[in-house]
Amino acid sequence: MSKQSHQDTSRTDTDNEHDELNEYEEMELLERLESLREDMEDLGVTTLAEVIQRIDRLHHQLDTR
Repeated sequence: MSKQSHQDTSRTDTDNEHDELNEYEEMELLERLESLREDMEDLGVTTLAEVIQRIDRLHHQLDTR
């Protein structure tokens, strides 16, 4: 019975570590997305399509110089 209890504890410890890792990764992703949103607001764009369009336009301007 103690062996089974140990296995259950190990599984729980692994689950807790996995949950903590997921939470850390989610916090990192949230930080990156918030930073991206702030950058987009600073640049005056609201969609990925606008970002791509601005990039294309800048490439064209630089190529024609």
